[in-house]
Amino acid sequence: MTTDGTVSRRRSGAPTIRQVAALAGVSRATASRVINGGHLVSESARRAVEAAIKELNFTPNPVARSLATRRTGSVALVVPEPNRRLLTDPFFAGIVDGLSMALEEEDLQMVLLVARDGPSARRAARYVTTGHVDGAVVASHHRDDGLNRILVDAEVPTVFIGRPLDVAGARYVDTDNPGGARLATGHLIGRGHRRIGTIAGPTDMTAGIDRLTGWREAMAAAGLPDDAVEHGDFTARSGAEAMGRLLDRVPDLDAVFVANDLMASGALLQLAARGLRVPGDVAVFGFDDIGVAESTSPPLSTVAQPLTAMARRAGHLLAALLRGEDVPAEPVVFEPRITLRESA
Repeated sequence: MTTDGTVSRRRSGAPTIRQVAALAGVSRATASRVINGGHLVSESARRAVEAAIKELNFTPNPVARSLATRRTGSVALVVPEPNRRLLTDPFFAGIVDGLSMALEEEDLQMVLLVARDGPSARRAARYVTTGHVDGAVVASHHRDDGLNRILVDAEVPTVFIGRPLDVAGARYVDTDNPGGARLATGHLIGRGHRRIGTIAGPTDMTAGIDRLTGWREAMAAAGLPDDAVEHGDFTARSGAEAMGRLLDRVPDLDAVFVANDLMASGALLQLAARGLRVPGDVAVFGFDDIGVAESTSPPLSTVAQPLTAMARRAGHLLAALLRGEDVPAEPVVFEPRITLRESA
């Protein structure tokens, strides 16, 4: 403070909140409330503090701000899958892309937690529920993921990508998976195929369950048998293995709906290894359209789900929850569409 009562501009280091308060003519507590978004501040005091911040070029200390608001400015993307899935499945690239865009717009930082097995899931639960992040987005969840229930029970702001199993009242963003499967299967039926099988996803994931349901509904509506079912785990290898089992069991198979594009890519390799032409002998239809479909031989017809848009919406929903907004509990469900290429 100078002799005429003003704050000296000749100081060393970054400006402090004490200097902001002095320049604005308010208490340090009032300056702190303005900086940290508090509401119990008069409009004149708020304007004075904001003017002082601008004049001093003050930047809040993130650690101090976190302590004052009990907010970290970061959220967790929780992926209950092994590391190798995260690195090889383009599904997760779409999730990271969309979520990171939303969080950048919301001025939030993303922390990635890969938590499939017991120890890693317990570590992730401790990390998320003890204040290291403000909330979580959970993708690729399974029925036995206890972390889902822990997050909801602990009242951690959480949004799921995909409908979670056995977690009542959870907020989530999803694609109409049964509807997408009906579209794909209906296309195959409309092309004259009658012995249509499916390579379904895991029975502990809603995407696997719901896409199988849609296939069954389309087959039943057409009066066609729905016994040609094999399951995979959404990897290319499992798709090749399931395709082999289908061909052995249903030799007159003339088309197959596959619950994701990675498994469909494996199915195409299996068909080629057996000398079967696609689509001449067996037509193939996938689900996702997130990169793999264009690089297969032949290029893959598939159900397109707007994965990046889904992840982006999940990020904005979580940010709204963190701001204390009244976010409806109803799920956000995107409409699928089919993309036709040479395989079907």
